[in-house]
Amino acid sequence: MITSFIIWILVGALAGWLAGNIMKGGGFGFLINVLVGIVGSFIGGWLFGVLGITLGGGWIGGLVGAVVGACLLLFIISLFKKK
Repeated sequence: MITSFIIWILVGALAGWLAGNIMKGGGFGFLINVLVGIVGSFIGGWLFGVLGITLGGGWIGGLVGAVVGACLLLFIISLFKKK
C-alpha cells in the first residue's frame, strides 16, 4: 500500500517536471511543477476515464496520463498568471 503511494508520488513528480519542460513559459519552477504533476495525475486519470481512453495498466500509461493532465493544468494556470 505505502509502496504504491510512493510510486504514484514519484510518477506525478516526473510528470510535473516533464510538463514544465513541455509547456515553455507555463512552468513555475521545479517544486511547483512537481506539485502540479501530482495534481495533474488525478486530472489525467479522470479525463482519460471520462473519455473512455485506456493507456494500459503500467506505469508508462500512468505517466502519459499524468503528463497530459499536468500540461492541461499548467495551461489553465497560465491563463490566470500575471504577465
